[in-house]
Amino acid sequence: MSLTKLHVKTGDTVVVLSGKDKGKQGKITAAMPRKGMVIVENVNKVKRHSKPSMKVPQGGIIDKEMPLNVCKVQLICPACNKATRIGHKKVDGKNVRVCKKCGEVVDSAR
Repeated sequence: MSLTKLHVKTGDTVVVLSGKDKGKQGKITAAMPRKGMVIVENVNKVKRHSKPSMKVPQGGIIDKEMPLNVCKVQLICPACNKATRIGHKKVDGKNVRVCKKCGEVVDSAR
């Protein structure tokens, strides 16, 4: 398996572009670059039946967030609050992500 470069990172706010959750927004809780998938909070929820265990002593039906393909999400720029594509620039010798719509640096706080 090859490691693919993702255009989004954990903690980014994204919008879902296609599928049953089209148009929903949420933060990325986990990124899986080897699989090209991300988990977005409160998006792509499914119900799973679980047996009682030490972790979940009661068992029962649990709502779980499943991974989405990274190509189905688009970053929301914190400066202009619009879904946008990402560009890359060198600022002070570091590569940073830049919003294609407004030109603002996306990950300056990181």
